[in-house]
Amino acid sequence: MSRRPPQPGDLIAERYELEELVGTGGMSTVFRAHDLQLERRVAIKILHEHYAEDPEYLERFRREARAVARLSHPNIVTVIDRGDDDGRQYIVFEHVEGENLKELCVRSGRLPLRQALELALAVAHGLAFAHDHGLVHRDVKPQNVLLSNEGEVKVTDFGIARSLHVEHGVTQTGAVLGTGEYLAPEQASGRQVSPATDVYSLGVVLWELLAGDVPFTGDNFVAVALRHVNEPPPHLRERRPDVSPRLDAAVERALAKDPARRFPSMRAFAQELRACLAEADAGAGGVPPPLPDAELTLVTPPPRAPARPRPRRRRRRPLAWVLVALVIAAAALAVVLLLRAGRHHLGTSSNGSTGTAVQLHGVGDAYSGPGHPDSHAETAPLATDGSTATSWMTQTYGDQQFGGLLTGLGLVVDAGSAVKLYHVTVMTPTPGFTALIQTSDSPTGPYSSDSTSQTVDGTTTFTLNGATARYYVVWITELPPGNHAEISEVTATS
Repeated sequence: MSRRPPQPGDLIAERYELEELVGTGGMSTVFRAHDLQLERRVAIKILHEHYAEDPEYLERFRREARAVARLSHPNIVTVIDRGDDDGRQYIVFEHVEGENLKELCVRSGRLPLRQALELALAVAHGLAFAHDHGLVHRDVKPQNVLLSNEGEVKVTDFGIARSLHVEHGVTQTGAVLGTGEYLAPEQASGRQVSPATDVYSLGVVLWELLAGDVPFTGDNFVAVALRHVNEPPPHLRERRPDVSPRLDAAVERALAKDPARRFPSMRAFAQELRACLAEADAGAGGVPPPLPDAELTLVTPPPRAPARPRPRRRRRRPLAWVLVALVIAAAALAVVLLLRAGRHHLGTSSNGSTGTAVQLHGVGDAYSGPGHPDSHAETAPLATDGSTATSWMTQTYGDQQFGGLLTGLGLVVDAGSAVKLYHVTVMTPTPGFTALIQTSDSPTGPYSSDSTSQTVDGTTTFTLNGATARYYVVWITELPPGNHAEISEVTATS
């Protein structure tokens, strides 16, 4: 016998008093509630009763609780509790006082460039953390992004999240899940999802934040899904001319039909969004734009006073010219000798550095501790590709001490042959981590320290002790705020 749906005033598990209906979805209903034990406001999601009797939906609901309970990140809503109240399945979340991103879009229309980028970047950070822990959200949309009154941005509703490590189970290939307007082509086709699926959906969200509407609309779910599969998205700059070419290209890449042509990871997408944000800031404040031709003014110096006639000089005798030439030659010879002596002195200084650049190649990660290798070792070449727009990066850990998983983590670079480096310069978009330089004759170690520890802020140069080695490691002992580090470029001189 079915019972009435939950409503305000009901007490769940003799602890959570329902206060107000927040929203109803296809699988569940969400209430604002009061936790009587801890005297705090929470959000509680209750599975619809007819789904609670379906093993597949029940497992999906329980999986959401297990999945999100493992994720502790400032841009992900925290799971507090899960339970079964006489057959009524529920999940308790932290309560976020504010609105969701869709409500902001409806109220404000298209957003300012900077605000849109900041919001998308916060969502990307939360999703990247979920990907690091083996979860794909699969339903990224503005309705699932909560905005607190304090300015926090939190991703919620992992109800159809999929473990990257699951081979069999519910919602496998062939099942189309997600929301039509934000559906990746592989989802619409019932194919395997991956982190690239969330990259696509976040690309749609960013498109909407910038343009004021989603790129594809239709009369029903199927019509919209088919457009995602078959049609290229409209040109963003036609809808929003002040979008820079770089930002336009970033959104277009995120919306590529083929997952392999999108950003290789959510972190890579976040990194490009950060670069677009820096570009927008540089354009907004700093150097003013050049004036159009009509506003250019040609400034000419005032006319010079007529030159006074110079008195005629007597011609020097040939011998005088010879003496002058000899003096000039002697002075030039002295300068040359001084320069050579200076070079010799520099070449034999205490550090022996001649300032010769050495080409480095990122080859992987080094790590120490009970944990496993970092999940982003393949990004090592990006730290030596000559571009500060790309970076080697670490995954996000539980705290600045690697969440207890590692005692240290490093970027390994190859100098090509055994060489004595005197300076290594590290550039980063995530300042604040502590590092030192280590050396080895093998990319897998063992490693020996060759510098003192320093805090890496923006661009930091390490002075080395002068060991000769082929492999050098930027060894990180403490992560920066945010608990993940990136290195955009490593350069060195011998």
